[in-house]
Amino acid sequence: MSMGFTCAVSGLICLLFALLFTFLKGKAAILISGFNTLTRQQRELYDREKMSKDHRNAFFLWSAILGCGAVAAYVFSDYAAFVIFILWLAIAMKDVHFDEEKAFAKYKKEYKED
Repeated sequence: MSMGFTCAVSGLICLLFALLFTFLKGKAAILISGFNTLTRQQRELYDREKMSKDHRNAFFLWSAILGCGAVAAYVFSDYAAFVIFILWLAIAMKDVHFDEEKAFAKYKKEYKED
């Protein structure tokens, strides 16, 4: 299996997830790893719309990067696709958190006192 094919299939999967997050909006937040394990009360503390929007944008970015990898494999070689795949992996891993507090801290709702 060529690296270009791997990039193309992975890019299409990311595009499908981006579209899923686009159409489901805040309801798609339940698909985010770690968020689905929180209790209902804990989930209410976070801005689901913002979470979904950020994940949608990440999936669109990832699909574009992987699409470039597929094109690079076709135009140049599988080595170019491999380099782009490693770039995608580095970008994707920067958003991986093992602590749910760190992962969702920027999505905490701010309550204003009247």
